[in-house]
Amino acid sequence: MVKEGAGKPRRRPTAIDVAELAGVSQSTVSRTFSNPDQISEGTRNKVIAAAEQLEYQVDTLGSRLRSSKVGVIAVVVIGREGVPEKSINPFHYALLGSICSAASEAGYDTLVSFQKNAFHGHYFERRQADGVIVIGTTDNREGWEHFRKLSASNERIACWGSPFDDMQWVRSDNAGGARMATEHLIESGYRDIVCLGATDSPQRQFLERYEGYCEAMREAGLTPVLHPIDTSLKREEQGRRGVASLLKGERPVDAIFAACDSIALGALEALDGAGKAVPGDMGVVGFDGLYASRYSHPPLTTVEPDLTKAGAALVTRIRALVDGQEAPPPRVPVSLIVRQSTR
Repeated sequence: MVKEGAGKPRRRPTAIDVAELAGVSQSTVSRTFSNPDQISEGTRNKVIAAAEQLEYQVDTLGSRLRSSKVGVIAVVVIGREGVPEKSINPFHYALLGSICSAASEAGYDTLVSFQKNAFHGHYFERRQADGVIVIGTTDNREGWEHFRKLSASNERIACWGSPFDDMQWVRSDNAGGARMATEHLIESGYRDIVCLGATDSPQRQFLERYEGYCEAMREAGLTPVLHPIDTSLKREEQGRRGVASLLKGERPVDAIFAACDSIALGALEALDGAGKAVPGDMGVVGFDGLYASRYSHPPLTTVEPDLTKAGAALVTRIRALVDGQEAPPPRVPVSLIVRQSTR
């Protein structure tokens, strides 16, 4: 037997229902949830009690549309054509997590989009978000050109690792971290230290890291050497091929500072295949603090950016842009994590 009325959806309580139960006007209910400081404590408590009794849910979308702020930050992850999402640099996934966490702590929701070739980003104009954070591979030039144009007309865009200095960016202390890594190698007794990287890469951080490496080498009276990588290859393959050509050359090498962890992990694999002992025959240091670096063979010494502060800096940058405030581009602090790939 079916009970009469069973199966009918329960009517969702409205602000009018709350107002009637609390004995106030509907506008008072609205102000209680949108501007509680404008309502006396006694009235506010009556409205909240009525809302809880009715299990009333505030229509946040409606209040956001009536407000000058949406309460959402869009995050765009630029990918590489032909590379599936599961193969995206793990660093960007870690950074995405820290951005979402920082946004939540600041009272924002996040809207995440992975884009490779069909680029869009008019979230602010469409009232979908207060601002946009762009991260991801710098190898996708078309994607960065797209958001560079948007940034020129809408300054509520902040990015991590942009290939362009005229965008609102946040970066690691790349030069300082590279100095730290190189000084560690020198203090560990290595002298013929080669930088495995590139100065013409769209990743601006590679050039900054090379410059930091050069400073430390010259201050120690040593000659800096850049061993170029093939930027058309995947990072691990860049490391593998870089080591193969290094070992064939006549230049003595006893340590490698790799421009990023993925290159360093490929280098470790190639050194192991060539029968070179790490850290005895060759020391290796990377940069990025990838989670996988602690499980390589041997575990990789690396420079690790503070991703918690990176996410917070990007969210703070968006909030400053929303409020029309000027702020210098921040550098995220880094730390040296010493493991078994160096003496």
